[in-house]
Amino acid sequence: SDMANGQTYASNGYQDNNNESDRLPELRRISSASNFYDWEAVKNRYKKFHSDPNVNYFWRAHTITCLVLFCATLLYLSVFETSNFDTEYNTKRGLLAVILFFLLYGVIYTPDGPFLRPHPAFWRFILCLSVVYELGLIFLLFQNASDARHMLSYLDPELGKPLPEKDYGGSCLIYDPANTTDPFHNMWDKMDGFVTMHFIGWWLKALILRNYWMCNAISFLFEVLEYSLEHQLPNFSECWWDHWIMDFLLCNGLGIIIGMKTCNYLSLKPYYWTPMWNIPSYSGKLKRMVLQFTPYRWTEFDWSPTKSLKRWLLVLLLIAMFLLAELNTFYLKWVLWLPPPHPLCMARLVFILCMGATAIREIFQYTDDS
Repeated sequence: SDMANGQTYASNGYQDNNNESDRLPELRRISSASNFYDWEAVKNRYKKFHSDPNVNYFWRAHTITCLVLFCATLLYLSVFETSNFDTEYNTKRGLLAVILFFLLYGVIYTPDGPFLRPHPAFWRFILCLSVVYELGLIFLLFQNASDARHMLSYLDPELGKPLPEKDYGGSCLIYDPANTTDPFHNMWDKMDGFVTMHFIGWWLKALILRNYWMCNAISFLFEVLEYSLEHQLPNFSECWWDHWIMDFLLCNGLGIIIGMKTCNYLSLKPYYWTPMWNIPSYSGKLKRMVLQFTPYRWTEFDWSPTKSLKRWLLVLLLIAMFLLAELNTFYLKWVLWLPPPHPLCMARLVFILCMGATAIREIFQYTDDS
């Protein structure tokens, strides 16, 4: 190995096929030499992984550059820009500038998370954005529903208007002989954009949870919650075959299967990271640029909920929080009149996905790392 050069096990990607008991003394020496126990490197020590440990321009913080650019921007806005006496306009810009300053500070100075691709700064940005989002939710907690809806209209004048609720129940005949023109009209009526969203959503959720049992448990329990809450949300009123065949078996089930197949592929593929400037061909550089948006390495999640009481309680808590996050999407639409196709709603789902990926990865390490 490269221990003589001060490189740790995680950075040099050293591999062998010895038994785990034979490797433990060396792993202890590595942890002692670096004064840091790299749980992820130890867990994946038998996988094909190599990464160049050199730090280049792309990975540096550039604190002075960011400070100069931000100060120059503030100087331009305060001195050279024409004054505007519209109170609403100035308030919006002032709040936006405060949020951007906090995000810039957090991206530079908050610690790295567990993910490194496409860049640690992206995941630091997600962390800081989650703080801003939480502050916004706390502020909304002290407002009444009408005021909260009115505040959303500042973001988009089209928001803050009542939404029509679509009831997916009604006639549950799959084949309606009374309708000679289109006897399957009941089924086609329920084939909307949510079908695609169900499939893509569960494919991505499987990449986050990385466990068949937990994915199917959450998918099943959410259908039960739809039965329980359809008296509040008409969207939850569906036919039995819409619940269990279209949603649970087809859309959710296929999404989970494809997601877990993707997890298996990512777990088996070798990871060999070479700096882009060390690749001679332009096609190789382009491929390396695309690979920057793939995982740095892949860790399986063996949750083993019955292994200990701590694991069992944490898995139950994780399932409960996952279901709560799922319900929030529909209740925000119901309370704040936020239509599902709106870009704000879609951006929130993507943000929750990124935030949840980091959180679940940290929860698993908390349960698995002794």
